[in-house]
Amino acid sequence: VQLQASGGGLVQAGDSLTLACATSGRTSGLFGMGWFRQAPGKEREFVAAVSWWSDATYLGDATFYADAAKGRFTISRDNAKNTVYLQMNSLKPEDTAVYYCAAHSTTAQSMSVMLSKMIRYWGQGTLVTVSS
Repeated sequence: VQLQASGGGLVQAGDSLTLACATSGRTSGLFGMGWFRQAPGKEREFVAAVSWWSDATYLGDATFYADAAKGRFTISRDNAKNTVYLQMNSLKPEDTAVYYCAAHSTTAQSMSVMLSKMIRYWGQGTLVTVSS
């Protein structure tokens, strides 16, 4: 599985931005995709994730958010485009970071507590800069 992140940029506080993570390669069973971010001088942290069962779509998607993202960020996916999105609203300067998309065969909630080194797939980062 390969991941390609895009959508970063420079915005002002209060603005919105949508990140996209396109996937290639086949997946099966339980699969989760998420967004992590790393600010300068800080450790990489979980932002949001979505998980689903490829072979049981009737079960729907599960999402999980970090506290900092709740109410402002929304993660979603377009199955037809094999793309996961992170809609970010009401951006704050403290949201400034390099955002990475990741994937692993796990639930969204489990991904939130996984060590970065244990997550199997990573995309390249995309820089989000929020000016005050």
